[in-house]
Amino acid sequence: MQLVLQYDGSRFAGWQRQPASVTVQGAIEGVLERLFERPVTLIGAGRTDAGVHARGQSAHVRVPETWNASKLRRALNSLLPPDVWIAQAHNVTDQFHARYSAISRRYTYQLGTDDESASPFRRRYEWRVPWQLPNEASLPAVASALLGEHQFFGFAVRGTAPATDQHRCTVTSAEWKRTGVAGRIDFTIEANRFLHHMVRFVVGTLVDIAAGRRQPESFIGLLNASDNLAVSPPAPSHGLFLDRVSYPAHFYPEGV
Repeated sequence: MQLVLQYDGSRFAGWQRQPASVTVQGAIEGVLERLFERPVTLIGAGRTDAGVHARGQSAHVRVPETWNASKLRRALNSLLPPDVWIAQAHNVTDQFHARYSAISRRYTYQLGTDDESASPFRRRYEWRVPWQLPNEASLPAVASALLGEHQFFGFAVRGTAPATDQHRCTVTSAEWKRTGVAGRIDFTIEANRFLHHMVRFVVGTLVDIAAGRRQPESFIGLLNASDNLAVSPPAPSHGLFLDRVSYPAHFYPEGV
């Protein structure tokens, strides 16, 4: 069964289960084990870092025949902590795998540039950028350079992928835009895969370009780089949201 999850990542040490830390995977598995009365492994589409949020994380779990999708969703939502919510539950084929069956993932990073971004109702979910961004107008064009297939060595944490991995990702959309919330900027990106810290490195570099601390041409240089030595520091985790994980329709015998 597939679960589509939403969570506030503020108090979690990331997605992946850890023996001495509170994690999203651990919190949900604990409830599933109570419901099923047996050990349970919940497989996620990706391992969000500590502090990262989700509007559409995806996971799968093998469930006893006595449980259907709607029954399991109701039971989980009645027992999970208030910062985790099961938005949807779907019956899927036995071949479905939350990670390996995915064809794309979409993330949004939220930045606040106005005085009200210091509000407690915004600063938990936005990176407050209090300095001027004189070159912001150049960023939509700079972000468009991400489109297509590239090797993202320049925007990834070294050593977190296998030595044989070529760090190739195919980006299908990359958009930097002002939103309906005064002073807020969203960077949204969708790709077939993402590397560790990749979105946060991209955002940190774009903000440095907007602030005039580096030139737009340096972004192209990073797309052609063989290491991450020239990348800007990553944007903080609390502004990042996993929005959606997409799959082929044939995994859903009852439709979505």
